[in-house]
Amino acid sequence: MPHAEWVFHSGAVFDGRRLVRGASAVAVSGGRVSAVGSDSELRALAGPATQTVDLAGRLISPGFTDAHVHAAYAGVERLGCDLAELSGAQSCLDRIAEYAALTPAPGNDAGWVTGGGWYKGDFPGGYPDRALLDAVVPDRPVYLINRDHHSAWVNSRALELAGIDASTPDPADGRIERGSGGHPSGILHEGAMDLMTRLLPPVTAELLEAGILHAQEHLFSVGVTGWQEAILGSYGGYPDASAAYRSLSRSGKLKARAAGALWVPRDTTVDSVPDLVESFRNRRAENVAAGFSTRSAKIMVDGVPENLTAAMLDPYLKPCACAGPESAGERGLLYLPPEVLQAAAVALDAAGFDLHLHVIGDRAVRTGLDAIAAARAANPGFAGREHPDRQHAGRHQMDKRHHMDRRHHMAHLQIIHPGDVARFAALEVTVNAQALWACNDDQMRDLTVPLLGAERAAWQYPFADLEAAGASLAMGSDWPVSSPDPWQAIHVAVNRAHPDHPGAPALQPEQALTLQSALAAYTGGSAWLNRSAGGSLVSGAPADLAVHSANPFGLPAPGLSAVRVDLAMVAGEPVFVRDGAAGGTPARLQRTSA
Repeated sequence: MPHAEWVFHSGAVFDGRRLVRGASAVAVSGGRVSAVGSDSELRALAGPATQTVDLAGRLISPGFTDAHVHAAYAGVERLGCDLAELSGAQSCLDRIAEYAALTPAPGNDAGWVTGGGWYKGDFPGGYPDRALLDAVVPDRPVYLINRDHHSAWVNSRALELAGIDASTPDPADGRIERGSGGHPSGILHEGAMDLMTRLLPPVTAELLEAGILHAQEHLFSVGVTGWQEAILGSYGGYPDASAAYRSLSRSGKLKARAAGALWVPRDTTVDSVPDLVESFRNRRAENVAAGFSTRSAKIMVDGVPENLTAAMLDPYLKPCACAGPESAGERGLLYLPPEVLQAAAVALDAAGFDLHLHVIGDRAVRTGLDAIAAARAANPGFAGREHPDRQHAGRHQMDKRHHMDRRHHMAHLQIIHPGDVARFAALEVTVNAQALWACNDDQMRDLTVPLLGAERAAWQYPFADLEAAGASLAMGSDWPVSSPDPWQAIHVAVNRAHPDHPGAPALQPEQALTLQSALAAYTGGSAWLNRSAGGSLVSGAPADLAVHSANPFGLPAPGLSAVRVDLAMVAGEPVFVRDGAAGGTPARLQRTSA
């Protein structure tokens, strides 16, 4: 047998599903895993040119796959006025003032200050006032998206330029926060953001590409070697990033195993569904020809509870502090009427797309499950009329495929009525969990639970019940909504508590996952959902892997958040090595003799 290019030894091996008994070493050759076994078994594969890494008891696993991330948005925002890593209102205001001072207004775009990442929990009632922005940037328009990308904070100059005042009506899919006399307070929710985005300086193709590459570098640093871009389309002031992904894929700069979900607009109607599906087919063919897979269709079924847009079966208990009394009793929003959602689900399923549904409230969960049930019933035994990876010049080849190859999934899944838990397994709907949110933090305590009440609060993120009922699990971060570091999310999945809030009680601790389940979801589970070649550490699999700073299976559960990634590899090529990590940089890794 030829000598291996790499041998990792003296550690623990997780294969994407479980720890491998008796295995302590992994060999890599030709971009693939060539062997998994004991140190003694793999020693014979080491030759004079072999790079060896002494794991010293650390864990080696497949690289993480993030099943729901906004890498393009995150990268662009990190290159702009980035508030995502800050804590506290004053820190945000200081950063905004500093950014405005360091970026003089050019003469051709009104000098907009753009970026995002502010956190609702840092502000009383969850939403800051325009007066705070006016105090630090009085003469230039400011547009800053919050971390969950469901609201934007703007100043008075921005409102003036957009012509938004007390007489401006709320759009059907959003809301303008208002103060005394109905005057805009400076917060635009959901579709109301579109009242402003037409004025923003364009996000250029060059900026999108730079943002994606910046995001890729950061994701590699936390061990993420593949992901699904959760919105490819015009949204929140961003254009479709598909062209940027195609360009990066063709040039070889996109090294991660990235895929994408085509965005279903909120103004879709039953009559427009056929045209939508045909455009998706054409876009999918164009993307796959460039080496970028877009087999998912993203539908945002509802919003979030803090701004009363998550769709609930029963009314919210009371309006949020920033809403007027007319909001009392609302049940949130369904962005597509159920008949439109169902028509889109059936048609997209028949056309070979995996449905990727954003669902937060219990009514959204039920409505989404009903739509997938309709698709399953309408298309039994067939996965569509064409094999999307064999499309050429718009011609669709017939291919009979069983419906199980439709990898439909629901992301977020905050509030699930107990009566709907078993439907996930029955309908083969994968749970795409953002586990970092399943904890008691400031936002949960002050903004969310008061709107839900104790009974519905207990229905939040029921991961263990879903798994016990037979549902498949995947995981993602929703970055830049929250940290892309999988170990932070795994910590919360196992502990149901956030490491930054050690004194807070666990959120429904009976819904905790085991470390094995959480790690499997973030590796093999997400890679399967993404139809990725990665996600498995077995002989013959692509060498997409991560070396972790410890063996987490030997740590107490509260220590999981301290685990870091020391090395990440894609197709046998190191893409990240942590400074000071044992083994050094790839160029200095110890070489061993045969």
